[in-house]
Amino acid sequence: MKKAELVSAICDKGGYASKKEAEKALNAVIDTITDVLVSGDKITLVGFGTFKTKFSEERMGRNPRTKEPKLIPAKTVPVFKAGQALKDAVNKK
Repeated sequence: MKKAELVSAICDKGGYASKKEAEKALNAVIDTITDVLVSGDKITLVGFGTFKTKFSEERMGRNPRTKEPKLIPAKTVPVFKAGQALKDAVNKK
């Protein structure tokens, strides 16, 4: 599903008057999640999951083409851990 399709689904399920309003709401949610993660906090949505950041230490890797060792720098990456209700909903296919 692409963003435009998600906006359409949000418009239908959320009862928004227009897709423009639904897109504005989706962008607000995405921007808020981004801001919270940048500040180092986490967001827990009970039943859905948790957004947080994880620090990855620097490590030695290898270029798959040349087999040459390469230092991979330390970085902070976003992580999402699904909640139990979401896991159960996905597994009820």
